[in-house]
Amino acid sequence: MAPVLSISRLTKTYASGLRALDAVDLENDKGEIFALLGPNGAGKTTLINIVCGIVTGTSGTVTVDGHDTVRDYRATRAMIGLVPQELHTDMFETVWNTTAFSRGLFGRRKDPAVLERVLKSLSLWDKRDDRIMTLSGGMKRRVLIAKALAHEPALLFLDEPTAGVDVELRRDMWALVRSLRDEGVTIVLTTHYIEEAEEMADRIGVINKGRLVVVEEKAALMKKLGKKQLTIHLTNPLERVPEGLDSGNVVLKNGGADLEYTFDGHEERTGIPELLRGLAERGIEFKDLQTRQSSLEDIFVSLVHEARQ
Repeated sequence: MAPVLSISRLTKTYASGLRALDAVDLENDKGEIFALLGPNGAGKTTLINIVCGIVTGTSGTVTVDGHDTVRDYRATRAMIGLVPQELHTDMFETVWNTTAFSRGLFGRRKDPAVLERVLKSLSLWDKRDDRIMTLSGGMKRRVLIAKALAHEPALLFLDEPTAGVDVELRRDMWALVRSLRDEGVTIVLTTHYIEEAEEMADRIGVINKGRLVVVEEKAALMKKLGKKQLTIHLTNPLERVPEGLDSGNVVLKNGGADLEYTFDGHEERTGIPELLRGLAERGIEFKDLQTRQSSLEDIFVSLVHEARQ
C-alpha cells in the first residue's frame, strides 16, 4: 500500500541563512498515529506548514496520497486537516457557521450529519449556536479541531493540540484521535507531553536542528534504546563507588544512599548477580532494591543530546 504522506529530501533555508529543515525523509501509512517530537525550534512546525502549503520548501518533494503538494495544491490541501497551535478563528461567528464554512472552503457539499457528528464528538453540540467570542479557551480549542475535521480529511496534523488545555479536553481529544485512526485517518501530532506520545503513537520521530534523528516504531524504539536501572538502597551511605565496581554503569545517587546500575534488560547477562556479589564481598549491606524501565522521555533526551554532539 502506498503511503498517505511521502516526504523526500525536504529542505527549508530562510533568507537569513537559517536552515530549518535539512534533507528530511518521512513516510506515513494510512491509519497511523505518528508523533513528531523535538525541542523548540527543531523544525516541527516548519515541516507541518510546508506539507499544508502554508510555507514553501526550498528543495525536495512532498506528496499526499500520490499528489504533489505544489503541482496539485488544491487536491492535496483538501485531503489535509490542520489544528494549529494558535487560536485563530472568527470570534463573531457561531460554532456551527464557522465549522460549516470550513467544510465548504474545501469544496465539500453541505452535510449537516457530518457536522453534527464532529461537534458531538468534541462536546460542542450544545454550543453550536454560541458565538466563539463567548467560549472558554478550552472550547475555542475544540472549535479549531472541529474546523479541521469538518471536511473529513485523510491526513490530520495536530500541532501541540493539548498545550495548556484542561484534562477533560485532553481525554476527549485522544478518544477522538483513536476513533479517527480506526476509520483510516492518518494522524501526525507534535506534543510536549511525551507521555501522550508514549500512550498514543504507533511510531515516533525525533527531529533536532532540522534533521530527523530517528524514526522508529514505538515498541522497537523502547526495546532498542530503552535501558533499565537497578537502584540499590544502601543501609549506610557511601562516599564513592567501591573500587572494582566503578564502571560507567554504576553511580551513586541521593547523597551516596543509593547505588544506581544501568543495564540492558534484553541481554541474557545483565550483570546484576555479579554486582550484588561484589557488594556482599565488600561487606556493603542494602535494605531494598528496585528496577525502572527508561521512559520515552529518557530516550528523547538522550537522542537530542547525542544529536547536539
